[in-house]
Amino acid sequence: MAKGYSAELVGVIDGTKVPDLKADGRVYGARLRAYQATFDMASSTVKKVVADTNVIAQIPANEKVVAILMLASVTMGASATIAVGTASTPAKYRAAATFTTANVPTPTMLSSAGDDAPLSAEEEIIFTVGAADLPGAGILQFWVITTGR
Repeated sequence: MAKGYSAELVGVIDGTKVPDLKADGRVYGARLRAYQATFDMASSTVKKVVADTNVIAQIPANEKVVAILMLASVTMGASATIAVGTASTPAKYRAAATFTTANVPTPTMLSSAGDDAPLSAEEEIIFTVGAADLPGAGILQFWVITTGR
């Protein structure tokens, strides 16, 4: 039976390189880190109007974002959308979409970002409000999970 290898293991354990390469410790056998962001929608520090942005986390260079989870105590409305990304690419991690399920952790990572290399520079992850304003009450939480050395 044939055996395949992930891109991270080619040359490391498949016998195609002599001597074997070392796996990139930022993505294989790496430690996980979590960055939590809690937004109290009743607070004036949370921006809720269409086109507003809120900072979720500052991710250091050489870390790789592997997952983002969202959790809300209330629905964010039937028409309000939330995109997760950066100032230059607002939908890098999550395209603008409604978030209508309360109390259910929801993964938001796009596969197009999941296969990115570790960050070459610090990255500020934000969420952008779109289509309609967010509610004035409730809790919205994010966890950004990264790997690094």
